Amino acid sequence: MRMRRKARLDERLAACEASGKLLILNVDDRHFQRAVVEKEYLDFEGLFGNKNPVVLEIGAGKGQFCCELAKREPNINIVAVEKSSNVIVDAAEKAISLGLPNLVLLRCDAEYLEKYIPEKSVARIYLNFSCPFPKKSYAPHRLTHRKFLEIYKKILADGGEIHQKTDNREFFEFSLEELSQSGFALKNVSLDLHNSGFEGNIVTEYEQKFTEMGMPIYRLEAYIR
Repeated sequence: MRMRRKARLDERLAACEASGKLLILNVDDRHFQRAVVEKEYLDFEGLFGNKNPVVLEIGAGKGQFCCELAKREPNINIVAVEKSSNVIVDAAEKAISLGLPNLVLLRCDAEYLEKYIPEKSVARIYLNFSCPFPKKSYAPHRLTHRKFLEIYKKILADGGEIHQKTDNREFFEFSLEELSQSGFALKNVSLDLHNSGFEGNIVTEYEQKFTEMGMPIYRLEAYIR
């Protein structure tokens, strides 16, 4: 079911954009392979005022994860990506209210990331509870499909990693296969994160909901061989 458009959405987005906390990137050419040819790289040092490592969360939702990560890790810069204006406005307002200087929100489809994110500039990519798109015909929309993995390869720095969490076992198995076939090595794979002894986990909105329902959380870390 489609989410109802938030009241005063355009006004709220404009206020977030004016604060510098939200960057709204509109691409006229919806053929992403053609659109990404001409680069418009973001200046991370200019955005954050420092040269600290940059991490990327793709699919930031309402911002619970990225805001908590920014509080815990003040010496890293976080770019949180979300394609829905109706959702990212909540994350941006939360970041503004918390006064987090090391967090910037980016409204952008993941297909266009290589247009805006410089090559080999990202230390880590977080994929938290991405839509599993259960129908096989929708597989190319999954954020761990090889189409996206090729983008991540370009923007990940040497030694960079992908960290994924999901409640969907079939999607997790798909991700394991896609990552392996695309040249990534796997480590710290968990089939039940909350009973694994893993420390430092940041619980997202969806994660809390699924855990309360008694569902296991699947997690992996991947890096380029």
